[in-house]
Amino acid sequence: MTARGAIAYAPRPDVEPVNGCLTPNGHRGNDDGTATRAHSVLSERTLVLNVTCQPLSITTVRRALLLVLAGKADVVHTRLGAIRSSRMSMSAPSVVRLTYHARAPYRRRAPLHRRAVFVRDAHRCQYCGNQAECIDHVHPRSRGGEHTWENVVACCQTCNVGKGDSLLSEGRYRLRRTPYAPEPLAIVAAMRPDSPMEWTDYLPRLRPQLV
Repeated sequence: MTARGAIAYAPRPDVEPVNGCLTPNGHRGNDDGTATRAHSVLSERTLVLNVTCQPLSITTVRRALLLVLAGKADVVHTRLGAIRSSRMSMSAPSVVRLTYHARAPYRRRAPLHRRAVFVRDAHRCQYCGNQAECIDHVHPRSRGGEHTWENVVACCQTCNVGKGDSLLSEGRYRLRRTPYAPEPLAIVAAMRPDSPMEWTDYLPRLRPQLV
């Protein structure tokens, strides 16, 4: 996944890890606080909510824990894995909520690329409903169409070749639903196979795929 532009990271609070070291599952950490394991619980993702429970960002477990230790956030949901230091042990947070009201960051539109379009369209061709294999510009670019969320759909090879550079009004192809620009956090979460189920209670939902 390369949708980094869609992720707004929570600010780092003025607090350091306990004893300079937060280490997952009891594994010894290095002097700079990083874990010796290649895949650390600290690098997993945590959903950050405003005090009103509005989703603000997706950040790392490490940054979420620093917010909690600084008294700037409370843990709402935890995930598998524990973070231990010489003085304390904490469950890894899956969702945290700020203890104060933060101004919601300005969010640009979700980055448009092939994989994100497939996720939005549930990997189904938006003309026939079969498995999608490519993307198609509804209004062909050769005829002035733009490369935007509202003009790009997942498509199977057969429909892509059959439609060619024709307009919808000129042939037999019809859209199963109108393409749209999804919420950045929703598309980022949907593209992560390990996104916790509890995130769906707070994130905007992708529109259901029509059958």
